[in-house]
Amino acid sequence: MKDIRNIPASWKPTVRGFASYLQLEKGLSAHTVEAYLQDVSKLATFLNSADLAISPVHMKREHLEDFIRQIHSIGLARATQARIVSGMKAFCHYLVLEDIIDHDPSSLLEAPVLERKIPDVLSIEEIERMLAEIDLSQPFGQRDRALIEVLYACGLRVSELTGLRMADLFLEIGFVKVIGKNDKERIIPIGEEAIKHLNFYLTDIRQHQRARPEADHIVFLNQRGGQLSRVMVFQLVKQLAAKAGIRKMVSPHTFRHSFATHLVEGGADLRAVQEMLGHESITTTEIYTHLDMRYLRETILQFHPANRHSPAT
Repeated sequence: MKDIRNIPASWKPTVRGFASYLQLEKGLSAHTVEAYLQDVSKLATFLNSADLAISPVHMKREHLEDFIRQIHSIGLARATQARIVSGMKAFCHYLVLEDIIDHDPSSLLEAPVLERKIPDVLSIEEIERMLAEIDLSQPFGQRDRALIEVLYACGLRVSELTGLRMADLFLEIGFVKVIGKNDKERIIPIGEEAIKHLNFYLTDIRQHQRARPEADHIVFLNQRGGQLSRVMVFQLVKQLAAKAGIRKMVSPHTFRHSFATHLVEGGADLRAVQEMLGHESITTTEIYTHLDMRYLRETILQFHPANRHSPAT
């Protein structure tokens, strides 16, 4: 825990306990825990830079407000400020949970409002153009076709795609199992087109390819029999977008975004989309609801009570 080395001695026992809580009880990854500790370290440094050193037990709301003003004044990006405030709130919640303090001094604090940037979405026609650019006669053409089909059909993160295992495929019943963030599992339906091309790849290419021992269980392999890297998937997607004449900023995540957007535009329940994407909070999924105005207007006209015609009398 390198991020607590330089904090005041009065903070170290509590911060160590906070780190254990995040790892053992919340099940967060080491990277996420370090990020939380880094934010708490900033708070500790600030509260001990004043004339009177303030320990976690003596934190008050006005101290935290001063800290927020300070991180705002130095010009940090809104997203960074929001992340630091989130870490501070988590720390205060832990202190209350462990009866270290009686009440949460951060309960009424507000993080900076973030602008929600909507990434580009691919239309179905654009996705088809990209797929058409894959040369199936090339040695890894079938792999690439299956890879893009699965990426779009299941809305996977690129790390979930490259880490997909043979044992995660339940194609006979139309599902795949995905290991997402914090090793959380979820089951996602997979469409017939993706199943078809995945079976072509598995039968014609994958089962004849010698895999490295550490990648023997992995679905998508590179030409050396190892697991595909994130960079290779990014490069493939960029190349296909360029060949298809698509000028949008396209990445593997664009397919995930398109997957969710097309589902919602087609009338899918937002909770179901949340489950398939593996989002813990529905608010994260709501970024995928930037529907066109015609769709919104049709929805309101169809479902809002004020727009329904009264029955004939």
